[in-house]
Amino acid sequence: MLSSPSARRRGAIYAVLVAITLLLLAFSASEPLLELRRGVGFAVAPIQGALRDGTRQVTSIFAAIGEIERLRVLNAELSQRAQELELENRQLESIRRQNEQLAELLKVRASLGYNTVAAEVISRRLTTGERVVTLGRGAETGVREGDVVIAGGGALVGQVVAVGTGFSHVHLLNDSRFRVVGLDEETRSTGLVTGQLDRPLAMSNIPATEEISVGDSVITAGIDLGGGIRSPFPRGLLIGTVVDVQRPPAEVVQSALLVPAAPLERLEYVLVITDYTTGPTLEPGESPGNTPTEAPNRTLVPAP
Repeated sequence: MLSSPSARRRGAIYAVLVAITLLLLAFSASEPLLELRRGVGFAVAPIQGALRDGTRQVTSIFAAIGEIERLRVLNAELSQRAQELELENRQLESIRRQNEQLAELLKVRASLGYNTVAAEVISRRLTTGERVVTLGRGAETGVREGDVVIAGGGALVGQVVAVGTGFSHVHLLNDSRFRVVGLDEETRSTGLVTGQLDRPLAMSNIPATEEISVGDSVITAGIDLGGGIRSPFPRGLLIGTVVDVQRPPAEVVQSALLVPAAPLERLEYVLVITDYTTGPTLEPGESPGNTPTEAPNRTLVPAP
């Protein structure tokens, strides 16, 4: 028995709810309730659609934010990898160029009748007053002051002017203090070649009767025209190519301008000839093996 008003009230509410539930179950399939359910569903359909669209939009926004972050991370990784590949490509290209230069030097070394030391250019002093490079080889490898320095293709580079332990200084061909007797390969005429810094090499004292032409190759003559001692440069080293000829009227000599055969300002590796010795003067056109006081013929034949 329910002994209190509140308990009786809760019991009455419970009984009413049970009755309503039984009535709904009994009449749920009736036409009026079905119509009511359809009406309520039609009325709330826009709200349900809006809620679904809003949910999808919110979900899409969060998905887009997540995708953007993923793409940002991926882009950063790809950019880093691209930079690494670019660096690797530059390193490989540098190694390829170095290998090409060293291969050219090996060809020249094979064609020489002299002992040589391969050396790397470790510094350059290319100013308005001089053209000097420093090599990473010195007295400990047999390099001496006065030794001749060449590049790929048998091209003359310069001459060693100072030597220490682990280094040697070289006057380049275009240094204004540099002198060498050149021989035009076409006419066999000779002239004194001097450096002019940033200007082409000057070849002077060429007999005016000789037909020097633009494009002629000039090599070391292996002679000295006035000192009585053979040039300190072996015969046959490529000096450069004639780019201009100057023939003053009524003069007995002419001059020419040459472009050096060696890339003097971009040198990385060179060969130093360590056992060439000077000897008696050779006249123009005379072969090194034709004089009784001459050392055995060691004429340089530049690699093609």
